[in-house]
Amino acid sequence: MEEQEAIARLKQGDIRGLRALVREHQVQAIRTAYLITRDRAQAEDIVQAAFLRAYERIDQFDAARPFAPWFLRSVANDALKAVTRDKRHISLEGGLSHANEQGEPVLAELLATPDPGPEELVEAAELRQAVWDALGRLPIEQRATIALHYFLELSVDETAARLACPPGTVKWRLHAVREHLRGLLRLHLWSRRSESRR
Repeated sequence: MEEQEAIARLKQGDIRGLRALVREHQVQAIRTAYLITRDRAQAEDIVQAAFLRAYERIDQFDAARPFAPWFLRSVANDALKAVTRDKRHISLEGGLSHANEQGEPVLAELLATPDPGPEELVEAAELRQAVWDALGRLPIEQRATIALHYFLELSVDETAARLACPPGTVKWRLHAVREHLRGLLRLHLWSRRSESRR
């Protein structure tokens, strides 16, 4: 079932439309919530509640627009509220390109599910875990900034508005995290090369 058809059915009260949207967007929604909360069970609860709310408020949704940005922003807002309320952790990023200007892979590629392949799979899993661990140690403000700007693709101004801080603060946080991750990637690549020479 196409997304537009699913939304049309949902607007008519047909629950099958919601099932189609859950199948299409559940994985990305859980990743979004998890990147912010760092708690799988909490992320799943947030997404479940967000789908129910989307069902209840589908009449407010403009069917001419794509569903994912509207829905994922709701998920991100709920996750940020949960983290702020619970004083828990936050995490992640996810750019669209596969390498930066230095030819280093960007975080989205590092955290994506790798294609099966013996050594590549192990190396990708190790690096992905290292990046997740590094992101998990960042202050909550930096992790929220990363999640909103890179993963949900909000502009600097939109991210600043969502986090109630100046755009310059958002730019500084993004720069600090990129530098931190760049150093982590270099260290990981260096240690892998050292191991391969032994």
